[in-house]
Amino acid sequence: MQYKTGVALVVTAGILWSLMGLTIRLLDDASTWQILLWRPVGMIPVMAAFVWWRSGSVLGPWRRTGWAGVVGGLGLVAAFAGAIYAIQSTTIANAVFLFSATPFFSAVLGWVLLREKVRAATWVAIAVAVLGMAIMVREGANAGALAGNLAAIGSALGFAVFAITVRWGKLADMLPAVILGGLFSMAVAAIVLASQGQPLAPSLRDIAIIIAAGAIILGIGMTLFTLGSRVVPAAEATLLTMLEVVLGPVWVWLFLSESASLMTFVGGSVVICAVALNALTGLRQSAPTPA
Repeated sequence: MQYKTGVALVVTAGILWSLMGLTIRLLDDASTWQILLWRPVGMIPVMAAFVWWRSGSVLGPWRRTGWAGVVGGLGLVAAFAGAIYAIQSTTIANAVFLFSATPFFSAVLGWVLLREKVRAATWVAIAVAVLGMAIMVREGANAGALAGNLAAIGSALGFAVFAITVRWGKLADMLPAVILGGLFSMAVAAIVLASQGQPLAPSLRDIAIIIAAGAIILGIGMTLFTLGSRVVPAAEATLLTMLEVVLGPVWVWLFLSESASLMTFVGGSVVICAVALNALTGLRQSAPTPA
């Protein structure tokens, strides 16, 4: 695969992911747990088909994930649930800006748990990102959306757990672990809904939207990113997928006239600058390794 093709695939993945907030906004009354239950119904078949196409087997790559896949899959349950709740409880801008801090949580967890070295530039970027997150969390508290902001941070932590388990297990392919995360999400959501006496299924319209989002936004998006990241350096892929953060608030503004406060954009801009700083300094490292 040529480099420019890889870039196009990663960019397309970022654009697809940016549509998730708008999609959830279009739902009538589906709850967080109902979305968590039904979204993997669309996501898992797409990813499983790609794994089978690439390796000729689904169970083989799945078994090779081992405990890393299990721990990473459980991290994704927290990541998925937190992201859905955050999108439903605060503005899209607030949620996606906080999601973008995932690389910093991943760096700190990798340093603590895996003894990975963290670059000086990354520590500076983390300090800047913490400032931006503090601005947004304070603004969310003032606007009555503190729970949504904390859920977004919890989601970023969940994705960071998934990222470091992929590195810990030295997984060449992360999609089988993502499939596990989808299965775990369905199980946890079903248990929570049953324990709360809530119906497992929302309206048919909501189910159709949720499954389509799982198949297209997550399933196809993750598949395209996996393909493209094989020839695009990790730091550059981080920059390219920032389209998700930039476009997420744009879609809901264009189609639903949803905006956010000035301080949300100030804090979000600080976090984005920190992510960009970290990625750009990463590009300067000699002989960058494709993801």
